[in-house]
Amino acid sequence: MTGPVGRHRTAPTAARRPCLPAVLALLVGAVAACSTPSTGTAPADPAACGPVTATIGSTDVTALRPAPTPVLPATVTSADGVTVTVADAGRILPVNLSGSIAETVFALGLGGNVIGRDTSTTFPSAAQLPVVTPAGHDLSAEAVLALNPSVVLADDTIGPPEALRQLRASGIPVVMVEAEQTLAAVPGHIRAVATALGVAAAGERLVARVEGEIAAARRAAPQGSAPRIAFLYLRGTAGVYLIGGRGAGSDAMIEAIGGVDAGSAAGLTKFRPLTSEGLINAAPDVILVMSAGLASVGGVEGLLKLPGVAQTPAGAARRIVDMDDGVLLTFGTRSGPAVQALASAVYSCGKPS
Repeated sequence: MTGPVGRHRTAPTAARRPCLPAVLALLVGAVAACSTPSTGTAPADPAACGPVTATIGSTDVTALRPAPTPVLPATVTSADGVTVTVADAGRILPVNLSGSIAETVFALGLGGNVIGRDTSTTFPSAAQLPVVTPAGHDLSAEAVLALNPSVVLADDTIGPPEALRQLRASGIPVVMVEAEQTLAAVPGHIRAVATALGVAAAGERLVARVEGEIAAARRAAPQGSAPRIAFLYLRGTAGVYLIGGRGAGSDAMIEAIGGVDAGSAAGLTKFRPLTSEGLINAAPDVILVMSAGLASVGGVEGLLKLPGVAQTPAGAARRIVDMDDGVLLTFGTRSGPAVQALASAVYSCGKPS
């Protein structure tokens, strides 16, 4: 909330994390999505297409070139109000639920300085780094201290708070970044990370690139169709079945492609337990899920057996769209391609999965 949840992310709590969620390995896709429809063409009827997997062109992060040289020390006000001075960006540890902070550090061109990762950070450039969140959302202070980071970048989707306090008490600069999961918040997150690492000018270059990609993806999405799309967070192995609503993160992606978030339209906020009555009343034309979640319930056939799913327009038409957990709700530097891929999958017909 990747977003509500993540690659093997555990279920979200009511107050702190959207499930992804971030951050941030995994995943199963049904089929490749079709090409993005142009703005001037009539979109396919989303309810007549069958299952589709939304895929972005490259699964890795594109770094700025040439890589910037940090100008340090940098003194910043952390999102939790603490003044933090970063004197060394040579050993960076970025951690959050969606993986967006690591994605930003790599996109800034400083990936070579990253020494560890959270479980939500699964793009190829970072996949071999040691994991410091063995329990999904929870940071292991011992694992972090063993890596001897010069700076930790985090947000409040990661915890427990005691672990972050322990790191600060040990003398490690810990910079907290706002955790809002919206497209509008992405530039601010990039600037916060770049400033803390002493590469503010590179941050502005990256903001310009990402904002341009998001704007282009929004313009390319067909106008006027407005399908009702319900995002379901599924972890079949844990018996967790949730529907997203206003503020879940999934609503931002759905609205970016010109869709109506069915959960929000039904009056839901954040993530709520999935019920047969609630889903039928939401009446989605399309059901959106993360790929690992879809795999956890046995694919499309298993999803259709969940209460209420087969009774929706989306279920009756088998109109299921899945997307990599590491991309859909990350809200990082690949947000533009993510919006473009989601629009392509929703408005184009794919082969049955």
